[in-house]
Amino acid sequence: MNILSPQVARGPVETPRAWLRQLADTAISAVHPDTLLPDRLPEPPLGRTVVVGAGKAAAAMAAALERAWKIQQPNAPLEGLVVTRYGHGVQGQGLQGQNSECRRIEVLEASHPMPDDLSEQAARRMLAAVTDLGEDDLVIALVSGGGSALMTLPAPGVSLAEKQAINQALLRSGAPIREINTVRRHLSAIKGGRLGAAAHPARVLTWLISDVPGDEASLVASGPTLPDATTPDDALAILERHAIEVSEDVRHCLEGRNIAPQRGDAGFARDASEILARARDALSAGQAAAEHDGIEVRLLGDDLEGEARELGRAQGRMALSAQDGLEQPLLILSGGETSVTVRGDGRGGRNVEYLLGLFDALQGAEGIHALAIDTDGIDGSEDNAGALFAPEDWARARTRGLDPVEYLSCNDAYTFFQALDDLIITGPTRTNVNDFRAILVLPRTP
Repeated sequence: MNILSPQVARGPVETPRAWLRQLADTAISAVHPDTLLPDRLPEPPLGRTVVVGAGKAAAAMAAALERAWKIQQPNAPLEGLVVTRYGHGVQGQGLQGQNSECRRIEVLEASHPMPDDLSEQAARRMLAAVTDLGEDDLVIALVSGGGSALMTLPAPGVSLAEKQAINQALLRSGAPIREINTVRRHLSAIKGGRLGAAAHPARVLTWLISDVPGDEASLVASGPTLPDATTPDDALAILERHAIEVSEDVRHCLEGRNIAPQRGDAGFARDASEILARARDALSAGQAAAEHDGIEVRLLGDDLEGEARELGRAQGRMALSAQDGLEQPLLILSGGETSVTVRGDGRGGRNVEYLLGLFDALQGAEGIHALAIDTDGIDGSEDNAGALFAPEDWARARTRGLDPVEYLSCNDAYTFFQALDDLIITGPTRTNVNDFRAILVLPRTP
């Protein structure tokens, strides 16, 4: 699988730019559904097997499941539907050249990060698909990041337009994804375990590709099949903390205790869930590849959060400090999901904003190269996965009159890196474990 790298990189010293891109490609391949699903199939139940799912990886997960099912248990029935982001439906060839198109599992597409009418239609159809199942039936839920927006069904009394407005306000506020999804769950008729509850008494098996820091399964895509650990009061507190005004209908919904199924609910006793891939796995694959090339690796963690530009600046200072007395190349890796507080009307996502903060902190320091991508191939709502830069880009930017501080002030990191031809554009990767950030620190020239 070769998403990022057009050619094999010779090494970090000879070709740091190509080497970093290949490293990211290795990381993404390690968390792709084609790598994860074939060896995990459950025994077919006595009754029906119904697949439901939502997220940026949902279509690829469905295709991998269907291929494996056809090979391993071809006579067992399989049906269902999943929803993914526009353009993320699986077509063409898989990793080994197999036809990736789903034939028994229907693939729908809807809007992300803002839900649309098709998001609501997908949610209603999924609830209908699991209604009236019995104890001998099995539901396989394929859940990945992005599912919250892609499968949206407002709670009674709340309109889709109100949910869209609240979602937009939370995204612009810089609220962490954990808080955003808490609000989404308590304004929903399908999230927070409600889809799982609707499927009972059938057994529900949930497979997840996690994009949330900390990898709490119930938080991925707002946990449509898993019991909740938060309350409507938590959602109200988040809205108040970020000064987001809501209608009386929304407040009535939350104050009216629209409580999701809670942990310990007896209806979930037969259910099971497993996280198939997470940020840690992508970082581990990158670390192993770097160490194979003789590079020392410093792993900062897979769950870093905070303001994107400030994390970039902090890691820039760290890289400069690490370079003092450095004799061998060093790779600094990190993952997680940062936030962007929107103050301007520019273009960009959290990865390019992180990189621009890092770029400003380094100011062209010799021997330091960096890459940051969203592993789903889409940084925010733009067409790029992220970007990368080299030390010489500082002089190029100054020559072209590109001031990183000015571009940060209006959240326009996309335009900055576009002007330097440093954007990484991959198209949808059809997986999603959040951000992959790599800083390659080479020893200074004597």
